[in-house]
Amino acid sequence: MTQRKTRRGTTASSAIMFGEEIKYAREAMGYTQANLSKLLHCDRTVLSRTEGGKRKPSVEEVEEISRLLNTGDLLMRLYDRVDWNAQVEHPDWFQEYADVEAISIGMRAYQDSVMYGLLQCWQYARALFAAGDAADNPQEIEELTKARLGRQSRFLAPDGPLLLVILDESAIRSVVGGPGVMRCQMEHLLRVAQLRNIVIHVVPFSNRRTVIDTAMVLLELPDGQRLVYSESLDRGHLSSDPANVARHQRRYDRLRGECLSECDSLRLIAEALEGYRDDEQRARRSRLAQEQLQRHQRRQLHRGSPRIPQPRPRP
Repeated sequence: MTQRKTRRGTTASSAIMFGEEIKYAREAMGYTQANLSKLLHCDRTVLSRTEGGKRKPSVEEVEEISRLLNTGDLLMRLYDRVDWNAQVEHPDWFQEYADVEAISIGMRAYQDSVMYGLLQCWQYARALFAAGDAADNPQEIEELTKARLGRQSRFLAPDGPLLLVILDESAIRSVVGGPGVMRCQMEHLLRVAQLRNIVIHVVPFSNRRTVIDTAMVLLELPDGQRLVYSESLDRGHLSSDPANVARHQRRYDRLRGECLSECDSLRLIAEALEGYRDDEQRARRSRLAQEQLQRHQRRQLHRGSPRIPQPRPRP
């Protein structure tokens, strides 16, 4: 029989106690976090945060967990008694969004200036973090890069959720990390665009009429709820207000009408790829020429230096 595992000492957080009940019921049924997460159609980290009392699950999630773990109405009765606002250790603004992203069944995003995070290749993501606040911390750069790529996995799976992305042309023209990195990024876009669940459109500079001040994401959850997410300079903003979501959806739809078709968008990306390949080759030739010039100058310097007489051995 599974033994109930409790924390040492007592806890004042009913959210933590609620999470421990889920963990106990899960282990009693013989599920790992990975097993149960797969049945719930969410990332394992989402369940881990719920069991740790750091995330408030939706009513629909609790009902599904109760059904899978055969707990009757126990979890729902506990859920209704948790003062979530007072006792949950609120995640930072991005973690809150990442939790929602991890269970979404459809996403529509608009991105300008830099590449959309879920479409970034490893080289691009690393170069972006290396140019930011983590520039002096190689370990943090690697961790941030791995975390970003980890978020992409469910969307790059064969039957992943819908991901429809509108890229402003500036996102593919702004150079991050040099032409070699941009070549890898364009190749990555063309590759992932072949997946059935991923659609990429580009709105060219010449077509842009709708003004959207910042990047945004429209999300659809398994229970039909719709949310909108955007970022300001210092933080993110996640809203489920129907009027707010509808307003941003209308702006997104207008912007989509200004985009190139899917085929023409990929053609523009392919043209950008060729340009970055040419830039990369020119940069390589320039480096080689510079290295050859430096070697030649060193040889000239050596030849033109005064001869130092060597002492002759005495007979």
